[in-house]
Order: sequence, then C-alpha cells, then structure tokens
Amino acid sequence: MQSKTILIVDDEAAVRDMLRVALEMAEYRCLEAENAQEAHALIIDEKPDLILLDWMLPDVSGVELARRLKRDELTSALPIIMLTAKGEEDHKIKGLETGADDYITKPFSPRELVARLKAVLRRAGPSTPEEPLTAGQLVLDPISHRVTINGKSVEMGPTEFRLLTFFLSHQERAYSRSQLLDHVWGGNVYVEERTVDVHIRRLRKALAIDGHDRYVQTVRGTGYRFSVQTAEKV
Repeated sequence: MQSKTILIVDDEAAVRDMLRVALEMAEYRCLEAENAQEAHALIIDEKPDLILLDWMLPDVSGVELARRLKRDELTSALPIIMLTAKGEEDHKIKGLETGADDYITKPFSPRELVARLKAVLRRAGPSTPEEPLTAGQLVLDPISHRVTINGKSVEMGPTEFRLLTFFLSHQERAYSRSQLLDHVWGGNVYVEERTVDVHIRRLRKALAIDGHDRYVQTVRGTGYRFSVQTAEKV
C-alpha cells in the first residue's frame, strides 16, 4: 500500500526534524515547509494527504493558512491538524473553528501524534461511490443503500454494508483485520480486531444462498478476501 504523504509546516527546524523522524518511523512520507508560502506551493505541487500545521508562523499564521485552505474548493477537503504550545481552551476552539480536523498541544508524544494522525486520515478516507457495485449476480447500490442477489433484496446492518462496499471495490485481494479496520471503521481507533470477525460472520450470513456464503473467503494467516470467482463455481 502506498504510504500517505504528510506536510509538516513549522518555522522551527528542530520541531520539523522531530516530527519527520516520528512519522517516517510510522512509514509516512514527509514534506517540510517553514512558512505559509512554502506550504502553499507544496500543497499545490505535491497534493499531500494531511497537513501538520503550526499555530505560529512568521508570515501568515497557521490559523489564517488553515482558513484559506478550507475556503478554497481545491483544498477544502485536505485534513489539517493544528500544532501549538498554547493550551488554553479558547485557542483550541479558535483552531477548530478554522475548519482544522484536530488540535494537538505541545509537548506531545510521537505515539499520540501518530494515533491522532491515523484517526484523522481514517475519517478523511475515500467517499462512498455513487455508481452501483457488482460481483456476478450481487449488486450494491450506494445511493438507495440496497443490496440484491439475483434481484432479491438482501438485508444487512450499516457496518456490514460498509464492509461489503469496501470488498466490492477491492475484489480478489486479501486484507488483514487491521487493514479492514483502517478502511471500513473510519475514525474509531479503539475497535478491536475481533470485531472484524463478528461483522464478517454477519455479512456471510446475509450473503448466504441456500445456507452457503459464496463470496467471503478466509485467507489463513492473513485475513479475508472477497471473490466472485469462487461464488460462480459453487
């Protein structure tokens, strides 16, 4: 899986170095800027997946840059985490009012930073597709929120629906439980991997034809794979 690109915007080189080391250890690709002008140029050229933005910058403040990015249609969906040494509640509220997705007060641990960053990236994941997704006789319509097999309606819960949407968008590929948590459960960092097994069982029950699920395969030592090839052979 291609690593996400994080743009670090801070005027202190030592802070940028610390953030870069922590993020590279977590297998993120990092870009750096020391002011708003550099940051904006990198955003246009490199299209990062998330910005770590310091509150205090020498030219345009981080708060003002965040406002500008959220007002611009091209960058309005770009996730932003504000970094600041200011811990007062009103500063936090002001930072979030700019449209920033999260707010971390210095000093913070690299572990906390990575956890918060992952949570924001999950929430900012791919939007729901609009065209129907198909696998043989199985059809999922994301607009009407309906699933059918051979034209017959299939009932399932919202989590199973999201899980099936992901599987239909990524057929014939094996995914671990942690990968499924990242892609399907979104911003909830604290869901246990066993939860995946529970919802896989529910999804299999919903998709069962004549008592047999023909789509979701268990891949030993890895996780799960969605395969229409197997379904068509049964």
